[in-house]
Amino acid sequence: MPAVTLTPAGPFSLASGIRFLEGFSPANYHQPADRILRLAFPADDGTSVVAATVRQEVRADVGTGAVRAEFTVHPGTPHPAKAATEQAVAAQLARILSLDVDATGFPGLAADPVVAELMADHPSLRPVCFHSPYEAAAWAIIGNRIRMTQAAAIKAHIAQQHGHRVHIAGQTLHAFPTPTALRTIAHVPSLTDIKIQRLHALAEAALDGTLDATHLRALPADHALAELRTLPGIGPFSAELILIRGAGHPDVFPRHEPRVHKAVATAYGLGTPTTDDDVTQLAKLADRWKPYRSWVAFLLRVRAAENTPRPGPVCHGSPPPS
Repeated sequence: MPAVTLTPAGPFSLASGIRFLEGFSPANYHQPADRILRLAFPADDGTSVVAATVRQEVRADVGTGAVRAEFTVHPGTPHPAKAATEQAVAAQLARILSLDVDATGFPGLAADPVVAELMADHPSLRPVCFHSPYEAAAWAIIGNRIRMTQAAAIKAHIAQQHGHRVHIAGQTLHAFPTPTALRTIAHVPSLTDIKIQRLHALAEAALDGTLDATHLRALPADHALAELRTLPGIGPFSAELILIRGAGHPDVFPRHEPRVHKAVATAYGLGTPTTDDDVTQLAKLADRWKPYRSWVAFLLRVRAAENTPRPGPVCHGSPPPS
């Protein structure tokens, strides 16, 4: 089985990432408590599926252990293309775990007492991203105007009925359908026709490169967000979700996520943000988190979720169909 070693630059804890996924509705993650992260997901190439086990070296000292991922690609890759395929999978795994970002400067943000407290509460936790901008966008469309728990159940159903099933490290997982498969789905229980149409358009966008993570992160953030908002069903909130948690952009302050705004205001002892001017002030405050604004916002959102009673909130990824 092919394997890659990912060496974190700066603090990283796979165990903290697994704990986060266990409480993150879109991931629907429930696996044995054996310190192994099991993943099955559509590859960035739009047609194949990756099954991976991820482990982190346990070190006797206080250093950050290396991360080792063993994986298979379905269908198999012809020998001449194996090296390129393995390199692409390694890059995608690194992005999912935010290991493609140099975090050596992140501990320096602890000079801010709020950030220091977040780091202490969630040691070495980096954002765990959606497997791709494509899958983040699919989540945004599925979850629009329904509860997260309901959206998670629908997403899991789509994966079980239309995705690729893999057996890995003693577990059976179902990957979300590749764009090639998604565009052929005609009906999903509990999904409206307009959502099905938007998922088809999303699949086409993924196949034509519009949702390529490298492309999105190479653009100025405002340009990337504007480009994403041209997709059917993708509004400002969803565009930020795709760029930050799908493409793994480390330095974007989410201007359309009220729960983050409330969490920032609470953490810094500010009044409840109610206007665009209030959000602009929060964005200015967040400049002190550069170049990790997405990461600190993520930690604040994690804290807010931990303090929010279940059932989960309604998703507001984009405006209702017109």
